[in-house]
Amino acid sequence: MEKGSGSDIQVRLAQAAAHLSAESPFRTFFEQGEEITIELYAPVGTDKQPPHERDELYIIASGHGTFSRDKELVTFEAGDLLYVPAYVPHRFETFSEDFKTWVIFYGPKRVRPAM
Repeated sequence: MEKGSGSDIQVRLAQAAAHLSAESPFRTFFEQGEEITIELYAPVGTDKQPPHERDELYIIASGHGTFSRDKELVTFEAGDLLYVPAYVPHRFETFSEDFKTWVIFYGPKRVRPAM
């Protein structure tokens, strides 16, 4: 649910997507401390996200494309679930114009592994 609104029972994709733009390709809709954060993400053109401090799940809401995690590359489509451990480089390499994904960050921030 968008911060500041009443209930957290439902977030509709179309309503959430209306808050996104090329300049602001993600928005947080639910947050519970370090336990869980849920965002909607819809990059335009290029996915520029860096690795994150928390484990994350992507639930593809619409669209299709290819996704890389470290040295792995997979294709994805609406309905798929992708998992990325904290600090692992990842990126949506290609994606359709209608691409949108729910992003679920969960658990505490992790310490960056030694290189």
